[in-house]
Amino acid sequence: MRLNRKITDWFESHWVTPAYSGGLLGGLSVFFFIAGMNTLSGWLYVISGIGLALLAIAAILPRRTLRKLNVARAPIHPVSAGDVLTIELIIENQSNQPKALIQVKDEIPLTLGNPATRSIEFIPAQRSHHWMHYYPTQRRGIYSWQTVQLRTANPLGLFWCRQSYEVKAHAVVYPTVLPLTRCPLIDEMGQDASLLFSSDRRAHAATEGLTRSLRPYRWGDPIRLVHWRSSARYGELRVRELEVFTGGQELIIALDSNTPWLVDGVDSSVDPFEEAVIAAASLYFYACHRNLNVKLWSAATGLIQGNQVVLEALAATQAGEEARVPHLPTVPIVWLTQNSASLKTLPRGSRWILWTQLDGEAQGRDRSRGIASQYSGILIQPEQPLQQQLQNPASRL
Repeated sequence: MRLNRKITDWFESHWVTPAYSGGLLGGLSVFFFIAGMNTLSGWLYVISGIGLALLAIAAILPRRTLRKLNVARAPIHPVSAGDVLTIELIIENQSNQPKALIQVKDEIPLTLGNPATRSIEFIPAQRSHHWMHYYPTQRRGIYSWQTVQLRTANPLGLFWCRQSYEVKAHAVVYPTVLPLTRCPLIDEMGQDASLLFSSDRRAHAATEGLTRSLRPYRWGDPIRLVHWRSSARYGELRVRELEVFTGGQELIIALDSNTPWLVDGVDSSVDPFEEAVIAAASLYFYACHRNLNVKLWSAATGLIQGNQVVLEALAATQAGEEARVPHLPTVPIVWLTQNSASLKTLPRGSRWILWTQLDGEAQGRDRSRGIASQYSGILIQPEQPLQQQLQNPASRL
């Protein structure tokens, strides 16, 4: 059956394949021709000849219909998981003749959904047809595909002809960002990193230091920053801009993407790694709203910063991916992991969020061993909402 399907697909894409009506007409034409040979009846030859002539015309015209058609794709805007992905195809008729009865099929990945098909009744000469189709997204990821097929049996419907076009598509589905109203774990880290911002304020209030540049005076500038010698030279007030010296530490959210994550055997619908990605995105944007100098670390990307860069990296990351940056940062981090043993190796002052499959007795044994006893963090329970747990105070195991 598969072999027959491959043969049919090859003929349809390189030449034509008969439709059901085409096969039926071909069989009747051969039958009338044989009957005419046996009975020597002229009218049977005429019927057979008309049928064969229709088949010959129907085998030529579909391929001509697909000529001078061009397929383009509009850019696909990124969406978050759970939103609808909008995909737009542009079928352009570059010939001087109208095109009719064309079937379009966009070969999207099965992980995103079933391939979409659309029948186009008519495309005027030198005009374009815009087709937009929509896919609800369930999971984050980066999806790529490149095949669009045009298929037609126009005008008689006796033979099918298909032509494939390479139209590259790149769709990015960001992870969900939970709206956190508070996060004590991040707030504690932000207090530790307060020197970064207080030193910035001290630099603005200073009267001495390295002058970075001079600029014209603006209303509200302190008089103590006026550079009088340059002001006399230019005939207008000039203000010194001092070099800003910053100190303190960065807030780094680190995702344990190099280690394979296991799915809970009791509730297989909950994927711990997917929850960790959602938590990383939510903590990152919460820290951004708190005006913290936050960065994301993963084994594949290292330290990165910027909303779009972080979201694309989290959309592409996978559990157990190759470690291009195998070593963790040496500064305090927020460590998202499923491996409780890794909590012993964290830099001093770090925090953690742990997903575990251990039962209550095993967790008690881990507490007795003192795993992560010097750090505070959040132990994620699969039966409780993730958003609520991320807003709970940090505790020790």
